[in-house]
Amino acid sequence: MSKRTATMTDTHPARRWDPVVKLTHWSVALAVLANAVITEEGSAAHVWVGYALAAILGLRLLWGLVGPPEARFAAFPLSLGRAVAHLRDIRAGRHVAHRSHNPLGALMVYAIWATLLVVIGTGIAMAGLPPARTGARLTVSEASARGEAAQHRADSEDRGEHEREERGDHGDGEQGEGIAEEVHEATATLLYGLILLHVAGVAFESRRQRRNLALAMLPGRG
Repeated sequence: MSKRTATMTDTHPARRWDPVVKLTHWSVALAVLANAVITEEGSAAHVWVGYALAAILGLRLLWGLVGPPEARFAAFPLSLGRAVAHLRDIRAGRHVAHRSHNPLGALMVYAIWATLLVVIGTGIAMAGLPPARTGARLTVSEASARGEAAQHRADSEDRGEHEREERGDHGDGEQGEGIAEEVHEATATLLYGLILLHVAGVAFESRRQRRNLALAMLPGRG
Protein backbone atom coordinates (compact mmCIF):
# COMPACT_ATOMS: atom_id res chain seq x y z
CA MET A 1 0.00 0.00 0.00
CA SER A 2 1.41 3.38 -0.98
CA LYS A 3 2.04 6.22 1.42
CA ARG A 4 -0.81 8.18 -0.19
CA THR A 5 -3.26 5.30 0.30
CA ALA A 6 -2.16 4.85 3.90
CA THR A 7 -2.78 8.51 4.59
CA MET A 8 -6.27 8.34 3.09
CA THR A 9 -7.31 5.26 5.07
CA ASP A 10 -5.87 6.68 8.28
CA THR A 11 -8.23 9.67 8.04
CA HIS A 12 -11.40 8.96 10.03
CA PRO A 13 -14.42 11.25 9.81
CA ALA A 14 -15.75 12.48 13.11
CA ARG A 15 -18.31 10.05 14.49
CA ARG A 16 -21.74 11.60 14.97
CA TRP A 17 -24.35 10.04 17.25
CA ASP A 18 -27.84 11.46 17.51
CA PRO A 19 -29.45 12.37 20.87
CA VAL A 20 -31.61 9.21 21.04
CA VAL A 21 -28.58 6.94 20.63
CA LYS A 22 -26.72 8.86 23.33
CA LEU A 23 -29.71 8.86 25.68
CA THR A 24 -30.37 5.14 25.35
CA HIS A 25 -26.66 4.28 25.58
CA TRP A 26 -26.10 6.04 28.90
CA SER A 27 -29.52 5.12 30.28
CA VAL A 28 -28.82 1.43 29.71
CA ALA A 29 -25.41 1.82 31.32
CA LEU A 30 -26.88 3.56 34.39
CA ALA A 31 -29.72 1.03 34.73
CA VAL A 32 -27.33 -1.94 34.56
CA LEU A 33 -24.99 -0.27 37.07
CA ALA A 34 -27.88 0.52 39.42
CA ASN A 35 -29.19 -3.04 39.49
CA ALA A 36 -25.67 -4.46 39.73
CA VAL A 37 -24.36 -2.48 42.70
CA ILE A 38 -27.13 -0.31 44.20
CA THR A 39 -30.51 -2.03 44.32
CA GLU A 40 -31.17 -5.25 46.19
CA GLU A 41 -32.11 -8.24 44.08
CA GLY A 42 -35.85 -8.85 44.26
CA SER A 43 -36.56 -5.41 45.73
CA ALA A 44 -39.16 -3.03 44.26
CA ALA A 45 -36.39 -0.71 43.09
CA HIS A 46 -34.60 -3.57 41.31
CA VAL A 47 -37.82 -4.60 39.56
CA TRP A 48 -38.71 -1.08 38.46
CA VAL A 49 -35.22 -0.42 37.13
CA GLY A 50 -35.67 -3.61 35.11
CA TYR A 51 -38.94 -2.32 33.67
CA ALA A 52 -37.25 0.98 32.76
CA LEU A 53 -34.39 -0.93 31.13
CA ALA A 54 -36.90 -2.84 29.00
CA ALA A 55 -38.47 0.43 27.81
CA ILE A 56 -35.08 1.99 27.02
CA LEU A 57 -33.90 -1.04 25.06
CA GLY A 58 -37.21 -1.13 23.19
CA LEU A 59 -36.73 2.50 22.19
CA ARG A 60 -33.20 1.83 20.91
CA LEU A 61 -34.32 -1.18 18.88
CA LEU A 62 -37.16 0.85 17.37
CA TRP A 63 -34.67 3.62 16.59
CA GLY A 64 -32.61 1.05 14.71
CA LEU A 65 -35.50 0.86 12.25
CA VAL A 66 -36.61 4.50 11.96
CA GLY A 67 -33.65 6.54 13.19
CA PRO A 68 -30.98 8.37 11.17
CA PRO A 69 -28.67 6.33 8.90
CA GLU A 70 -25.84 5.91 11.45
CA ALA A 71 -28.25 4.54 14.07
CA ARG A 72 -29.98 1.99 11.86
CA PHE A 73 -29.18 -1.71 11.87
CA ALA A 74 -28.23 -1.50 8.19
CA ALA A 75 -25.29 0.75 9.13
CA PHE A 76 -23.70 -1.96 11.30
CA PRO A 77 -24.87 -5.37 10.03
CA LEU A 78 -24.20 -8.51 12.02
CA SER A 79 -21.47 -10.20 9.99
CA LEU A 80 -18.81 -12.60 11.20
CA GLY A 81 -17.01 -12.30 7.86
CA ARG A 82 -16.74 -8.52 8.22
CA ALA A 83 -15.49 -8.93 11.77
CA VAL A 84 -12.74 -11.32 10.64
CA ALA A 85 -11.77 -8.88 7.88
CA HIS A 86 -11.61 -6.09 10.46
CA LEU A 87 -9.25 -8.20 12.58
CA ARG A 88 -7.02 -8.60 9.52
CA ASP A 89 -7.06 -4.82 9.03
CA ILE A 90 -6.00 -4.34 12.64
CA ARG A 91 -3.19 -6.85 12.27
CA ALA A 92 -2.00 -5.19 9.08
CA GLY A 93 -2.22 -1.72 10.58
CA ARG A 94 -4.91 -0.60 8.14
CA HIS A 95 -7.47 1.99 9.26
CA VAL A 96 -10.78 1.76 7.42
CA ALA A 97 -13.47 4.34 8.15
CA HIS A 98 -16.94 3.14 9.17
CA ARG A 99 -20.01 5.35 9.27
CA SER A 100 -21.27 3.58 12.40
CA HIS A 101 -19.87 0.80 14.60
CA ASN A 102 -16.97 -1.12 13.11
CA PRO A 103 -17.68 -4.84 12.43
CA LEU A 104 -16.23 -6.00 15.76
CA GLY A 105 -18.13 -3.27 17.57
CA ALA A 106 -21.31 -4.38 15.80
CA LEU A 107 -20.84 -7.94 17.07
CA MET A 108 -20.45 -6.59 20.60
CA VAL A 109 -23.52 -4.35 20.32
CA TYR A 110 -25.74 -7.22 19.16
CA ALA A 111 -24.31 -9.54 21.83
CA ILE A 112 -25.07 -6.98 24.56
CA TRP A 113 -28.59 -6.39 23.23
CA ALA A 114 -29.31 -10.13 23.03
CA THR A 115 -28.04 -10.65 26.56
CA LEU A 116 -30.11 -7.71 27.82
CA LEU A 117 -33.23 -9.23 26.24
CA VAL A 118 -32.63 -12.50 28.09
CA VAL A 119 -31.96 -10.71 31.39
CA ILE A 120 -35.10 -8.60 30.99
CA GLY A 121 -37.24 -11.55 29.86
CA THR A 122 -36.23 -13.79 32.75
CA GLY A 123 -36.63 -10.90 35.18
CA ILE A 124 -40.19 -10.29 34.01
CA ALA A 125 -40.85 -14.03 34.16
CA MET A 126 -40.01 -13.92 37.87
CA ALA A 127 -41.51 -10.54 38.84
CA GLY A 128 -44.41 -10.36 36.39
CA LEU A 129 -45.45 -7.52 34.10
CA PRO A 130 -45.79 -4.00 35.53
CA PRO A 131 -49.29 -3.26 36.86
CA ALA A 132 -51.69 -1.64 34.39
CA ARG A 133 -53.32 1.26 36.20
CA THR A 134 -55.23 3.99 34.38
CA GLY A 135 -54.62 7.52 35.66
CA ALA A 136 -52.80 6.41 38.80
CA ARG A 137 -49.29 5.56 39.90
CA LEU A 138 -48.20 2.66 41.99
CA THR A 139 -48.02 3.80 45.61
CA VAL A 140 -44.91 3.36 47.72
CA SER A 141 -46.63 0.73 49.86
CA GLU A 142 -47.74 -1.21 46.77
CA ALA A 143 -44.24 -1.06 45.29
CA SER A 144 -42.76 -2.25 48.57
CA ALA A 145 -45.29 -5.06 48.77
CA ARG A 146 -44.39 -6.10 45.23
CA GLY A 147 -40.70 -6.19 46.11
CA GLU A 148 -41.38 -8.08 49.34
CA ALA A 149 -43.46 -10.60 47.42
CA ALA A 150 -40.59 -11.22 45.01
CA GLN A 151 -38.17 -11.61 47.90
CA HIS A 152 -40.63 -13.90 49.66
CA ARG A 153 -40.79 -16.11 46.59
CA ALA A 154 -37.02 -16.36 46.55
CA ASP A 155 -36.93 -17.22 50.27
CA SER A 156 -39.71 -19.76 49.83
CA GLU A 157 -37.78 -21.43 47.04
CA ASP A 158 -34.76 -21.78 49.32
CA ARG A 159 -36.85 -23.20 52.16
CA GLY A 160 -38.91 -25.43 49.91
CA GLU A 161 -35.95 -26.89 48.08
CA HIS A 162 -34.96 -29.01 51.06
CA GLU A 163 -38.54 -30.13 51.61
CA ARG A 164 -38.93 -31.13 47.96
CA GLU A 165 -35.71 -33.09 48.10
CA GLU A 166 -36.98 -35.01 51.13
CA ARG A 167 -40.31 -35.75 49.40
CA GLY A 168 -38.71 -36.36 46.03
CA ASP A 169 -41.20 -33.82 44.64
CA HIS A 170 -40.19 -31.26 42.00
CA GLY A 171 -43.14 -29.11 40.91
CA ASP A 172 -43.04 -28.01 37.29
CA GLY A 173 -44.01 -24.41 38.11
CA GLU A 174 -41.42 -23.99 40.83
CA GLN A 175 -38.82 -25.73 38.72
CA GLY A 176 -39.58 -23.29 35.90
CA GLU A 177 -39.10 -20.31 38.21
CA GLY A 178 -35.83 -21.80 39.43
CA ILE A 179 -34.59 -22.15 35.85
CA ALA A 180 -35.58 -18.55 35.08
CA GLU A 181 -33.65 -17.35 38.13
CA GLU A 182 -30.56 -19.33 37.17
CA VAL A 183 -30.65 -18.06 33.59
CA HIS A 184 -31.22 -14.51 34.84
CA GLU A 185 -28.17 -14.62 37.10
CA ALA A 186 -25.96 -16.33 34.51
CA THR A 187 -26.82 -13.90 31.72
CA ALA A 188 -26.40 -10.93 34.06
CA THR A 189 -22.87 -12.13 34.81
CA LEU A 190 -22.27 -12.57 31.07
CA LEU A 191 -23.57 -9.04 30.50
CA TYR A 192 -21.02 -7.56 32.92
CA GLY A 193 -18.25 -9.38 31.07
CA LEU A 194 -19.45 -8.12 27.69
CA ILE A 195 -19.61 -4.56 28.98
CA LEU A 196 -16.01 -4.79 30.20
CA LEU A 197 -14.95 -6.11 26.79
CA HIS A 198 -16.88 -3.27 25.14
CA VAL A 199 -15.06 -0.67 27.24
CA ALA A 200 -11.72 -2.34 26.48
CA GLY A 201 -12.55 -2.36 22.76
CA VAL A 202 -13.39 1.36 22.78
CA ALA A 203 -10.14 2.10 24.61
CA PHE A 204 -8.16 0.01 22.12
CA GLU A 205 -9.72 1.65 19.06
CA SER A 206 -9.28 5.10 20.61
CA ARG A 207 -5.58 4.44 21.01
CA ARG A 208 -5.29 2.90 17.54
CA GLN A 209 -7.05 5.83 15.88
CA ARG A 210 -5.38 8.40 18.17
CA ARG A 211 -8.69 10.00 19.17
CA ASN A 212 -11.11 9.47 22.02
CA LEU A 213 -14.10 7.64 20.56
CA ALA A 214 -16.06 7.87 23.82
CA LEU A 215 -16.25 11.66 23.49
CA ALA A 216 -18.62 11.31 20.50
CA MET A 217 -21.17 9.66 22.81
CA LEU A 218 -21.20 12.53 25.29
CA PRO A 219 -24.05 15.09 25.21
CA GLY A 220 -23.23 18.13 23.10
CA ARG A 221 -20.46 16.34 21.21
CA GLY A 222 -20.47 15.10 17.63
